[in-house]
Amino acid sequence: MGADSVLLCAQESGGKVSNLFRGTRIVNGQSVETVHEGELEFLISHRFGRLNGGAYELFGLDQASIRIGLEYGVRDWLMVGLGRSSVGKHYDFFGKMRLVQQGDGVPLAVTAFASAALNTLRPSSPDRPIPFQSRWAYTSQLLLARKFGPGFTLQLSPTFIHYNLVETRQDRNDVLALGAGARVQLTKNIALMVEYFHSLPEQLPEDRRPALALGFDINTGSHVFQLHFTNAQSMIEKGFIGETTGDWLAGDIQFGFNIARTFKLKGRRY
Repeated sequence: MGADSVLLCAQESGGKVSNLFRGTRIVNGQSVETVHEGELEFLISHRFGRLNGGAYELFGLDQASIRIGLEYGVRDWLMVGLGRSSVGKHYDFFGKMRLVQQGDGVPLAVTAFASAALNTLRPSSPDRPIPFQSRWAYTSQLLLARKFGPGFTLQLSPTFIHYNLVETRQDRNDVLALGAGARVQLTKNIALMVEYFHSLPEQLPEDRRPALALGFDINTGSHVFQLHFTNAQSMIEKGFIGETTGDWLAGDIQFGFNIARTFKLKGRRY
C-alpha cells in the first residue's frame, strides 16, 4: 500500500490526518500540533556550548543554556504557554490555535501562533536604564504543514517579528522570515528532524546567520525526547530567528536536547 493509500485509509476511518509531528516543536520552532484539551506539558530545552570550543571547554559541555516551559490545552485546538530562558533572562508567553486540520479533502494543516517575550537582563550601566516597554518583542506565525505519508511531513512557517528596541538606529524593528521543517520517520519510534529559518535580505545586522537544526525525535510513550545539533543558542522565536550569530561552516554548532512530559489533568485518556 502506497503513502497516498495509507493517508486515504486514515481519512476514511477518522476523516482527519493526525500526528503530523510527535510534539509541539520541530526542533526550536513550533509545529502545527497543539496539546490536547486538559493536558499540561512540561518542556525542558537545553543547549550546550559550541563544539569548536575544543577540549578545554569539553567541546561545549562546560557551558549550557536552558529554557523551562509549561503548555496547557484549553481545547484540542487551542493551547497557551509560558517559559523562562537563561539566554537574555527572557520570560515568554504564547497562544497557539489550530485553524484547519488536514483531511476530508483539505490538503494542509494550518495553525496560528503568537508570542510575547520579555527581556529582564539588568542594564550594563545603571545610568542607562531600559524602559519596561522597550524590553518586549513579539512574534506572529502561520504554520502550514502536510503529511505526505506515514513517514514524511513538511511544514512552512511564515514569520513576523517586532522588536520594541534594537541595538542601533540602522537595525530594523520589524523582521520577516520564512521557516521550513521536515520530519522523516526512520523507525517506529525514531524520526529525523530538520529545521531552517531564513530572514528576508537586509533586515538584520551583518553578523546574523540563518538558524539551522538537525536532530532525532525519539518517542518513548509518555515522553518525547529530542537530540539535535543547531547553530542557535536561543530557544524562543525572537532569538533563534533574529539573533543567531553561529556559523555552521565555522563550527559554531551546539548540541542540545528537548524533553517533553505530558500530564493529563482532565478529560479523556488516550
